[in-house]
Amino acid sequence: MIFKNKKRYVIHTMGDPVLREIARPVDVVTPELRQLASKMIESMQAFEGVGLAAPQIGEPIRMVALGLPQESMSDLPSAGEEKLLPKMPFVVINPEIISTAGELEVHDEGCLSLPDVWAPVTRPSRVFFRAMTIDGELIECECGGLLGRCIQHELDHLDGKLFVDRVDPQDLAKVERELRQMQHYGEKHHFHRVKVK
Repeated sequence: MIFKNKKRYVIHTMGDPVLREIARPVDVVTPELRQLASKMIESMQAFEGVGLAAPQIGEPIRMVALGLPQESMSDLPSAGEEKLLPKMPFVVINPEIISTAGELEVHDEGCLSLPDVWAPVTRPSRVFFRAMTIDGELIECECGGLLGRCIQHELDHLDGKLFVDRVDPQDLAKVERELRQMQHYGEKHHFHRVKVK
């Protein structure tokens, strides 16, 4: 009987110093970087996420995987949603938010690095986003809806920020118990979540 080799996926959780580092820019796309991009997409999908920043798998570099479903498109989609959602999943390097627009919106957010913690976060409804794909295509577009929020969330990771850093203190107090449990879990497991598939 032949058994398939199972892959082991690791996400670093809150408490791991790598999540508080400022990620360094990517200078050149190497074969190793392409392998990392594939690993990021696989890890994001293994943990059923819609976005993943390289620091979350222990690599403090400016790379982000995006994998939002087509159904997440807004009723009045932004140009970025129409352009990017059909291409997902993909990885971008050196992404940046050039500007923000629209009203501030409050929505609950979660994170693969903070399992089982959800809290409301206020963010601009739209961002003007610039990045390069791993294949060298320049992306420049305005992104709204869940995509705009996901971009802001993931780019925070590249600057050593977690979504709980943006939560109002009163709302943060409501998830204090979950944060303590997560910290306890993280200490026991070296701030790693592991999934074997």
